[in-house]
Amino acid sequence: MSAAETLPAVRGKLTARAPLAPLVWFKSGGPADWLFEPKDADDLADFLRDLDPAVPVMALGLGSNLIVRDGGFPGVVVRLGKAFAKVETIDATTLRCGGGASGILVSSTARDAGIAGMEFLRSIPGTVGGFVRMNGGAYGGEVRDILIDADVVLRTGERRTLPLADLGYTYRHSELPEGAVVIGATFCGRPGEPAAIQAEMDRISASREASQPLRSKTGGSTFKNPDGHKAWALVDEAGCRGLAVGGAQVSEKHTNFLINTGDATSADIEALGEEVRRRVKDKSGIELQWEIQRVGMFAEAPKEERVGVKK
Repeated sequence: MSAAETLPAVRGKLTARAPLAPLVWFKSGGPADWLFEPKDADDLADFLRDLDPAVPVMALGLGSNLIVRDGGFPGVVVRLGKAFAKVETIDATTLRCGGGASGILVSSTARDAGIAGMEFLRSIPGTVGGFVRMNGGAYGGEVRDILIDADVVLRTGERRTLPLADLGYTYRHSELPEGAVVIGATFCGRPGEPAAIQAEMDRISASREASQPLRSKTGGSTFKNPDGHKAWALVDEAGCRGLAVGGAQVSEKHTNFLINTGDATSADIEALGEEVRRRVKDKSGIELQWEIQRVGMFAEAPKEERVGVKK
């Protein structure tokens, strides 16, 4: 896939060797072979239908829950633009949302329409496509509580509407097929008063600001909460607060966040996460599972042991 003529024609924008670091929260990682910004759903469907089935495809939203490895992504990264970012009120409790719409836009539209139950989306730094795929959640709510169905374009180019039951949701996981791109979703809440909804959104925002390193280059929650435990507490108890590898560090403010202090490579960030997992396992016997997605190729073969771990 070294030349543009090997790819299907598009009406949107197709960029070769596109840098991904500027598009992800960690601000690290290598380029994508191709970055595709489709003009509309038909453009996306036609492209995926005609694309060599061997070429990997990955959707990219706001890039908050993602480590792109330093060797880059060997395939096509799909990024949904403004054409996919609309949010519309269907009735008194239902919203129709494009896959590129942010959690802030969805929750604000719900507030204006007097729809409660979607306030937690205000705290998810991502797009509809991302949190539908991940069953995103926070502050007592998650996507499966409000989702009716999701519109997707499969890797084959086929467009389908998948009801909630078909997504196989568990904690921060869905059974959405590999390479599928979520282009829209229907959410249903409950009647509420806009002022009360805004008050809850303000409470969530204040809580996030007080407890999370929102002004740092981070990726959001790093590890899933094991049953009966909080990941941050396990990390803290294992003595990992402030632990660093290269330019990556465990946040002093919230220990389930890793931060890029300035010049971290993706290898630094991932190695730090693995070191935290090792120390937590040694301390508590619990094996933390990554919540952050790690994609792409290593710049070099990963080493059995990383040097330079410091406290």
